[in-house]
Amino acid sequence: MAIVPDDKNWTWVLERACAECGFDSGRFDVATTSSVVIANAKQWASILAEQHVRVRPTDNQWSALEYGCHVRDVFRLFERRLKLMLELDGPTFENWDQDITAIEDAYDKQDPAVVTRELVEAAQALAGRFSTVAGDQWLRTGLRSDGAAFTVHTFAQYLIHDPVHHVHDAQSGYQKLAQ
Repeated sequence: MAIVPDDKNWTWVLERACAECGFDSGRFDVATTSSVVIANAKQWASILAEQHVRVRPTDNQWSALEYGCHVRDVFRLFERRLKLMLELDGPTFENWDQDITAIEDAYDKQDPAVVTRELVEAAQALAGRFSTVAGDQWLRTGLRSDGAAFTVHTFAQYLIHDPVHHVHDAQSGYQKLAQ
């Protein structure tokens, strides 16, 4: 069964803690972004090695593999967007439809070992880019195509919620499968 596309505006995570995964952007120290990205990638390595990696726990929830592909692509996308924010004044980012990408790139058919390697590589590139941010660069801006405005600081907070939340999604999916 096809999953209903997610049309939520997740920028609310910049204003309050996430009730599902517990992430609180207001308490997140953006100076740790690089290390948190790398630590998250390590979590995905074990998640993507699970026996039921391709199984959707419910009709409306991605499999751990699909979440892993998404996180890999988020890391890639955010590395490119961060580069733009650091090099250009107030860039506007092209729209990215995560649901179309999941279908077109056949997330559900990808090799978990390859996804793991690519996710770690993407995390390293993103962490490397964030490790260069200093001083007033945290105040540089960028705009999403829907008009949502970010500084590098809020961009980091917004970013980190996604992979943290999806680790929660994948782990809770495995728990549902075990029941």
